[in-house]
Parts: sequence; structure tokens; C-alpha cells
Amino acid sequence: MKLPNEVVKTAANTGAEESRRPTVVPAPTAVDPELSTRPQRRRFTTQEKLRILTEIDQASQSGGIGSILRREGLYWSALSRWREQRAAGMVKGLTPAKRGPQAAKPSPEAVELAQLRREHARLQQRLDRAEAIIDLQKKVAELLGIPLAQPDPDDQT
Repeated sequence: MKLPNEVVKTAANTGAEESRRPTVVPAPTAVDPELSTRPQRRRFTTQEKLRILTEIDQASQSGGIGSILRREGLYWSALSRWREQRAAGMVKGLTPAKRGPQAAKPSPEAVELAQLRREHARLQQRLDRAEAIIDLQKKVAELLGIPLAQPDPDDQT
């Protein structure tokens, strides 16, 4: 038996040149489809949070709270935040919130300003159309030789 890196002499290259056999490389292992490539943030439902809080409130022996925190994989800071939210009566606060910057409510002035700008743009578009129609009518009247009525300088209305 010959090893993969063993030098082999062939009849064709019996001279100074010698060749090596290719090294056998194992195929890459298949990726397990059940494993996630990126870790997911844990999210607790309101019922789970309330269950954990009541369980911690009932833990009377020393080290009981720590064992519950280890078992659930929680930090003390999350527990204290949940307690504060429960004490403030914010059961809704115990529900997971959407992460990231929150969209601020627009002020009434900003809403009115946006509405006035849309209306101004709409009226400006109507004015441009009306001016284009008037210019077209003037050109048609000039081509047809129809005299246009001049406004009276005495009529100031």
C-alpha cells in the first residue's frame, strides 16, 4: 500500500522528474438544517413573564431566585424591569415591544402645514393649466384674426 504523499516513479518519468499522487481531501460536512446560522433574541410572552414573576415572589429559600434566573436564562436587570412595569400597572409594558427608534406623533402644526402645502401644490397646478389654456386661446385668436377685448382702464374691479 502506498501513502497519498508518497513519491511514485512511472515509466514515463523515470528521469529526474518524479510525481506525487494527489492528496485525498474529505468532502465538507453538510450543514445541519435545524441549526440557525444566526442567534435569535428570546422573547417572553406576557403570561410567561407573569408566571416567572409570581414564581420568584414565592421563592422563599436562599438561592431560590438565583436558581430560577439560571433555569430561565435571565438576568437580574430583566427581572427588575419586569417588576417595575408590573408595579406601575403596565401589564401592556410586559409585552415585547418593537425594537428600534419609535416614530414620533406629528404635531398639529406639522399636520396642518403638510395639508396646506398639498393644497398649494394642487392650486398651483390648476393655475398653470389655466394659464396654458389662456395662452392657447390667445394664439388661436391671433391666428384666426379675432380681435381680443382689451380691459377698460376705468374698470377697476
